[in-house]
Amino acid sequence: MRAEGQAHIDNIEAALALVRKFLDWDRALRRLDELNARVEDPKLWDSPKDAEAVMRERRRLEAAIGAVTQIGAEMRDAVEFIELGDAEGDEGIAADGLASLAALAKRAEADKVQALLAGEADGNDAYLEVHAGAGGTESQDWAEMLQRMYSRWGERHGYKVDLVDYHAGEQAGIKSATLLIKGENAYGYAKTESGVHRLVRISPYDSSARRHTSFSSIWVYPVVDDNIEVEINPADLKIDTYRASGAGGQHVNTTDSAVRITHVPTGIIVASQNDRSQHKNRATCMNMLKARIYEAELARREATALGEYNAKTEIGWGHQIRSYVLQPYQLVKDLRTGVTSTAPDDVLDGALDPFMAAALSQRVSGEKLAVEDVD
Repeated sequence: MRAEGQAHIDNIEAALALVRKFLDWDRALRRLDELNARVEDPKLWDSPKDAEAVMRERRRLEAAIGAVTQIGAEMRDAVEFIELGDAEGDEGIAADGLASLAALAKRAEADKVQALLAGEADGNDAYLEVHAGAGGTESQDWAEMLQRMYSRWGERHGYKVDLVDYHAGEQAGIKSATLLIKGENAYGYAKTESGVHRLVRISPYDSSARRHTSFSSIWVYPVVDDNIEVEINPADLKIDTYRASGAGGQHVNTTDSAVRITHVPTGIIVASQNDRSQHKNRATCMNMLKARIYEAELARREATALGEYNAKTEIGWGHQIRSYVLQPYQLVKDLRTGVTSTAPDDVLDGALDPFMAAALSQRVSGEKLAVEDVD
């Protein structure tokens, strides 16, 4: 096999192997057989809710398994074309085979990302929280930049992005904000963004034009739909109301309509001030609380599967997942996967897909890359 063709084959096989590992291939095949048998049972349709859940899981597995099977078959056909061309000395046939392999390698990479979004809650909408770290105005300004970055990312994907909660900084930026991102696979993509994000730049708030380092954290968790049951004991809740605050406009309120709920056993705190109705804000908070508790359970399951647990930690040095350097040079570097971009303006405008795809792959492969920090 020619070197160019072998490189494509290696890339295709690596992508397919990762998907098989993620799906637990033999288990996925057995599960698909079980689902097909259930669909043939007329009693299933007596419960529309159960039928919908079965059909949704069946479609997901059929798409993932079918993509792997088809790409594997087309790869073997392309290899036969190349070997036939080489045997007959026909460069045209060999070139067609190589072109097919190149196209298959791109398809395999795209299908790999789609298959990696086959987790239990990956198809759900997502809540995304932004919290400024220590550092006052610098970190609060950085937090607002991150809020805009993820809003723009959502818009690029055609998602609807709502601002659920907002706490303005003293001079500029925000102390915290919560976005509700609605769209297919919103949580599946965004879940890899949880962690501390570090910014290095010449501060616009420093009259001496010195370089500053700022930190803010992102936390992503899935919206819990009707198919997911999360039980919460009302006695475990502490509920506070307060007057909504913000930058103005829709954030201004003259009544104590904002709601904050603390789940005492876990220490989880959620808040909503997006609506002028206290009852609606309370309902939003309860949905967010269920989502947070469910996300914690998903994290525990994933930690068990991978044999590790990346705990959420303080917002500061040593805990960041990505560095954004604007001065003295321009570079965005993911400290988990090694993916880089020399166009930070594009990244801050929402061009996050390469970072998310690489992080999704790493979560499944379990590989840890030794990547030096950016200074």
